[in-house]
Amino acid sequence: MISTKVSIAGVELKNPVVTASGTFGSGEEFSEFYDLGELGAVVTKGVANVPWPGNPVPRIAETASGMLNAIGLQNPGIDVMCERDLPFLAGYDTKVIVNVCGRTEEDYCEVVRRLADEKVDLLEINVSCPNVKEGGIAFGQNPKALQQITEKVKSVAKQPVIMKLSPNVTDITEMARAAEAGGADAVSLINTLTGMKIDIHRRTFALANRTGGLSGPAIKPVAVRMVYQVAHAVSIPIIGMGGIASAEDAVEFMMAGASAVAVGTANFADPYAALKIVRGIEDFMKEENIEDIRSIIGAV
Repeated sequence: MISTKVSIAGVELKNPVVTASGTFGSGEEFSEFYDLGELGAVVTKGVANVPWPGNPVPRIAETASGMLNAIGLQNPGIDVMCERDLPFLAGYDTKVIVNVCGRTEEDYCEVVRRLADEKVDLLEINVSCPNVKEGGIAFGQNPKALQQITEKVKSVAKQPVIMKLSPNVTDITEMARAAEAGGADAVSLINTLTGMKIDIHRRTFALANRTGGLSGPAIKPVAVRMVYQVAHAVSIPIIGMGGIASAEDAVEFMMAGASAVAVGTANFADPYAALKIVRGIEDFMKEENIEDIRSIIGAV
């Protein structure tokens, strides 16, 4: 009998496969294809204290082996999530991770406080948001700001806190250590890499925002490397993500040091992607005579 159970900050997941924020909505669309209870966890789209309209269109562009997005974290706000999305997810036998975004420390804390009594298992804090009080630089690009926002969130959070790290930094291990020093219970990485695409026939940018976040298979080698580095820099669990499209990709991240993996862009190409990866991991374990999936975490 194989065991695919993993633990993130004391929360046990039935398997290590979760969805990447922003690629799965609240799961309602995907529930038409399969039982969300088959997943280790559903990670919601980022939610703020008030509704965000997001960026102007066009805000998605395809690239070789990936895509660029500049959605701008459009979301209906925490009130709608608590009234509509969380009750829906409560109907499934899976863990719920809410991704939180904000423009100030108080924005984040307001959402976290609001979620204290909701049926939410973990919080994932998106520190790639621009910090309006620091000239627009993302919280996750300055180690002092990252440690400070982590401390503030932890001081009001009832659930364990995952800090989602940006790869758009000089040293990812410095950021991971800052999150750990601030009291983070886990980290997730990587968020998207900053990229750009130009339409040469229209002689203008493919995205209205000019730049966007690059995701998909193109970024996987960078993500695996960063997960490996962070696994050697901190002692808290890691959720690895960045271009995972198959069970083999997921296992690679786990061998690099991730305790769980998030499937993102692949969901757009195949709504069954996350489920196929869950089953593919089980097949891999049987083929390799692996009884407990935890034995492959950090295997390299």
